[in-house]
Amino acid sequence: MQKYFEVGQIVNTFGINGTVKVKPFTDEIERFEELKNVLIDKNNKLIKCEIENVKYQKQMVLLKFKGLDNINQVEQYKGCYLKIERKYAKKLPEGTYFIADLIGLNVFTEDGKLLGYLEDIYNAGSSDIYVVKTELGKQVLLPSIKEVIKQVDLENEKIIVHLLKGLVED
Repeated sequence: MQKYFEVGQIVNTFGINGTVKVKPFTDEIERFEELKNVLIDKNNKLIKCEIENVKYQKQMVLLKFKGLDNINQVEQYKGCYLKIERKYAKKLPEGTYFIADLIGLNVFTEDGKLLGYLEDIYNAGSSDIYVVKTELGKQVLLPSIKEVIKQVDLENEKIIVHLLKGLVED
């Protein structure tokens, strides 16, 4: 399981006082107000920054970090990802999972045959779509519904699926 979760990416600076503009990776951008700190991932080195202020501009989050008080100090972080430790992540309801924990899991059919690994997850409105990459490099798209996704086993790093007729080419 992932130790850290990406919560956004610094896309630009904002003004001259050290504020950064962040593209959030959450549906609930207000969650940034609950965070005291974030980790800036700069070249795989995590830099802990205390959040001083949170504001919003359209679908972006404006963050001001304590001790970073001018544009020159934050310019270097453009393009960097913001992470939080798992313990600060929102608690999920039973039977739901963080996408970061699912990506890379092996996907098996109910009869134990390896279908491939979970490459990505897309939001398609009413349900998510799991993108499974097969050993032959093909993509299989599976709806994230209980009739298809039978079991998620994070401990054994696998997902068991029921293939409805027409989901996979024969």
